[in-house]
Amino acid sequence: MTESVLYPCDNRYRESKSLNGMWDFKFDPNGIGLKENWNKGLNDAIKMPVPGSFSDLFTQKEKRDYTGDFWYEIDFYVPKGWEKNKTFIRFGSLTHRGIIYCNGKKITEHEGGFLPVVANISESINVNGINKIVIKMNNELSEYTLPVGTTQVLKSGRKIARPYFDFFNYSGIQRNVWLVSLPNKSIKDFDTSIKLNQNVAEINYNIVADDGDVKVELCETDGTIVAVSKGASGKLFVKAPHLWNVKNAYLYTFKIILSEKNIIIDQYESKIGLRTVQIKNDKICINDKPVYLKGFGKHEDFDILGKSFNWSIVKRDFECMKWTNANCFRTSHYPYAEEWYQLADEEGFLIIDEVPAVGMMRSFQNFVDAGKGKFTNFFSTKTIPELKKNHSQQIKEMIKRDKNHPSVFSWSLFNEPETTSQPAYDYFKDIFSVARKADPQKRPCTGALEKNSQPDTCKVYPLCDFICLNRYYGWYIDGGEAVDDSQIEFEAEMNKWKKEKLNKPFVFTEFGTDNLVSEHKLPSIMWSQEYQNEYLKMYFDVFDKYPFIQGELVWNFADFQTSQGIRRVNGNKKGIFTRERQPKEAAFLLKDRWENI
Repeated sequence: MTESVLYPCDNRYRESKSLNGMWDFKFDPNGIGLKENWNKGLNDAIKMPVPGSFSDLFTQKEKRDYTGDFWYEIDFYVPKGWEKNKTFIRFGSLTHRGIIYCNGKKITEHEGGFLPVVANISESINVNGINKIVIKMNNELSEYTLPVGTTQVLKSGRKIARPYFDFFNYSGIQRNVWLVSLPNKSIKDFDTSIKLNQNVAEINYNIVADDGDVKVELCETDGTIVAVSKGASGKLFVKAPHLWNVKNAYLYTFKIILSEKNIIIDQYESKIGLRTVQIKNDKICINDKPVYLKGFGKHEDFDILGKSFNWSIVKRDFECMKWTNANCFRTSHYPYAEEWYQLADEEGFLIIDEVPAVGMMRSFQNFVDAGKGKFTNFFSTKTIPELKKNHSQQIKEMIKRDKNHPSVFSWSLFNEPETTSQPAYDYFKDIFSVARKADPQKRPCTGALEKNSQPDTCKVYPLCDFICLNRYYGWYIDGGEAVDDSQIEFEAEMNKWKKEKLNKPFVFTEFGTDNLVSEHKLPSIMWSQEYQNEYLKMYFDVFDKYPFIQGELVWNFADFQTSQGIRRVNGNKKGIFTRERQPKEAAFLLKDRWENI
């Protein structure tokens, strides 16, 4: 992250131009691109959609599973009138890493595939002619970077990804791309924090901007200004505020004005919601009122599109979630495209925002091994210092990007790592410290724990402000013929947690079964829809016995693509909806339950 990552905002002082479309694209399996000066332009390139995940667009498995270097290129003109301002290029993400060249010159590089990359190209562009952006990218996995995995070289010499996580390693320029024109002196960033005192909202704000006079205005939806303050740091007070509530959202416009000698030189507007987040004993409270979380773990995943951003998918997913009476989702297992958060702000959904710290167990089937006691000494390896550096950086970037969204009420700092060793505690103690220092709103921090992380073995859970559990009793553990034991084993664990008297909320961030829409059987068997419903009912019975359980996020919202394996039939089939977003029978079960909670 090299520049301000404020989402593009068009007004009299700022302008953006979409660079989405068909770009030139080229694989570089032998890593010869730089030696042959591909950064100056690609020869024999093919066309590739941006945004887009390249894997599912081909008919050859070598291209679908491609791992290594690959390149994108686009030519563009700078719009007339931009020559007096600074010009940036902004990528919603580059998965998993990229180096940006403008007219052959290296501008910046970025590690991490799910957060914005912004580059100042002002000194490299030709305002009177055509310009060329070239990006060298790479999607290899390692134990130094997030998400975690490894890269295998086949006997043929071809590389393939070997993820330590259970979703497909989609790659490419998967989110929106803009050219952005900003004033030479501009607004860089802002943050807010909210306090509620009786019938008054106090908004503390900080603005990062170039030299000049700063004024802040808060406007209602009809444009009425309800509060004004001057200075780069200050307070706004709103009497009888419209609060942002769950499933009842109200958004104000936060307007920042930068002036020089009483002349406005830049202006930025963003929507914010007035709400507070607190953990009070074993309750999660929004605006001092307890909220029970109902919803899903999700993925950015859709047929053909892979992880590429598409507004229609976002809209459909929210409509499906609203239909089930859900109020929350976790961005498993990485920060989503920013537009997901914008619509969650509008719809009043809560989000557990998760950094891509997944795969912190050396296993290609971690979803099975994590529940069966496998231990790989992951946090005692030589890769840990560099991994922690990348992990910390991506937390800072995630919070920098998402800190002003009222929908984001918590940061999830990991998913299913090994947590039973002292090195794991030492690692995550530092990680939690990074997150808590970075967030101006001091939201609760948590992480999703797998079954090995029990109250008598886990070293890391004391760091969490609320406890998130991923559990698969009745599926990976005591599934099938042994299902009668699953509830006994499940309640035995919950009784151990109960004895700890932690006085913290518990949220189940994963529970579910694979199932096929075609499979029906009485009595039920694994993979049938009847089995999924029976499994969910058992979990609901357990949840209702423990008052400290304050949320249920089913795994998964929809079927999604994974790496191939004998436990996966064209992907993970734990969806409550199909990959095409049509309801399975379990969707009706959830709808009825959540309507009454």
